[in-house]
Amino acid sequence: MGQRIAVLGAGPMGLAVAYQLARDGHHPVLFEADDRVGGMTAAFDFSGLSIERYYHFHCTSDQAFLTILEELGLSEKMHWVETRMGYWYQNRLQAWGNPVALLKFRGLSLAAKVRYGLHAFLCTKRKDWRPLDSIEAAGWIRRWVGAEAWEVLWRRLFDYKFYEYGDNLSAAWIWSRIRRIGRSRYNLFREKLGYLDGGSSTLLKALHADIERHGGVIRLKSPISRVVIEQGQVRGVEVNGQVEGFDKVVSTVPLPYVPRLIPDLPSEIRQYFESVKSIAVVCVIVKLRKALTGYFWLNTSDPEMDIPGLVEYTNLRPLDQHLVYVPFYVPGEHPLFAEPDDFFIKKVRGYLKKINPQLSDADFIDIRASRYRYAQPICEPGHLDKLPPVALPVKGLWVADTSYYYPEDRGISESIGFGRRMAKSAVS
Repeated sequence: MGQRIAVLGAGPMGLAVAYQLARDGHHPVLFEADDRVGGMTAAFDFSGLSIERYYHFHCTSDQAFLTILEELGLSEKMHWVETRMGYWYQNRLQAWGNPVALLKFRGLSLAAKVRYGLHAFLCTKRKDWRPLDSIEAAGWIRRWVGAEAWEVLWRRLFDYKFYEYGDNLSAAWIWSRIRRIGRSRYNLFREKLGYLDGGSSTLLKALHADIERHGGVIRLKSPISRVVIEQGQVRGVEVNGQVEGFDKVVSTVPLPYVPRLIPDLPSEIRQYFESVKSIAVVCVIVKLRKALTGYFWLNTSDPEMDIPGLVEYTNLRPLDQHLVYVPFYVPGEHPLFAEPDDFFIKKVRGYLKKINPQLSDADFIDIRASRYRYAQPICEPGHLDKLPPVALPVKGLWVADTSYYYPEDRGISESIGFGRRMAKSAVS
């Protein structure tokens, strides 16, 4: 006889929890405040095209993602494409992402190129991240690549991705990002990334259907107001003014939401969740009549652009029009995050015209902006040791978000893998 378990949040992690619980014979009820499942992977109607609000891609090393595709019968919908990276620097488009491109890169000395390349290569070969756990990332990178390569290739990434948090990040966390891309390569010179037919919606719809087919329930537009705890044990959740009883509760919502949803947590745990730092994002998506560049990922280092890069999505997944994602990562408390959508849209029009002067106003078919307050948790040195345990000292309560699979960066595959493991532990 299975247990009745409330799962909070229908992003990839929450869906994976409910999927595993339902397949194991339990009775998950998944509560989601939004009108659709997916969280940051959810799609929207972009003038007739259903597309994700925030870009995603897949690497050959994304084992948990590939495993669940096989279980759901979706493996044939996965496609692998040779992609290219570029760099916008000194008002010039340059190739990037392989040793030849590095050697030909204009604006960097040979010594700086060698140091940068050696660091990237060793990162892809490193297996043990623990020695990097207590090291601050910016200093670690500067020591390896030198002041010149740091200034040209890294500083703006830290400035425009992390702002005031950029001087206290875990080197293990940054290393995992370098390694993931490095492991997506055929060899030193060729990169391979993947996409699903229909995008992430294909996976989300299949997960939704599979959860319900195995007896689970998904309740959209159903934000819970409180997890009910009595005498140190979960009793249920309050939703729409009513308390519903559950054997257990598994929360996958961003940690900063947890103190409000679970106010009866032990004080030291509640205080930790209240202190968690996160980066927000305003992501502008553009539909163009012509290609911007030939690159999938374009790093940018330009004093007139307050972004670390952009993604030309249709250089991975072919579509009828050309799609470009331009993310502005910024702390949620920063005044920039309060600016209206038009502020960011105007910036992006100017950036794209600068990168490709052949673009005219007539080439912009549509342009939108989406926002996500807790897009990127900040992982400081020693992050994992500071996290409360997933199984909290309240009987029947499990809490985690994307920061719990540190040192890996947030991603669909990592969320699926962690969510499935959390589901197993919750009923063991």
